[in-house]
Amino acid sequence: MSPESPATAQCSAKGCRTEAVWVLAWNNPKLHTPDRRKTWLACEEHREHLSQFLGVRGFLKDVVPLAEWDAAQGAS
Repeated sequence: MSPESPATAQCSAKGCRTEAVWVLAWNNPKLHTPDRRKTWLACEEHREHLSQFLGVRGFLKDVVPLAEWDAAQGAS
């Protein structure tokens, strides 16, 4: 972790520095293979907004609690 990196995962919404509790897994089919997953992090306040943003573009694949995502990534 670099000195500028936050100690906790932060929301990906512009200007938000709140601790993230959700992972929004997404994929742009024009750029990524079907199995590739990019991620945005979201706090409770911004989860719905970020999900809608990705959803209307057809990019959103999954919304998972951060703790569950971390546990699944650690198991892989």
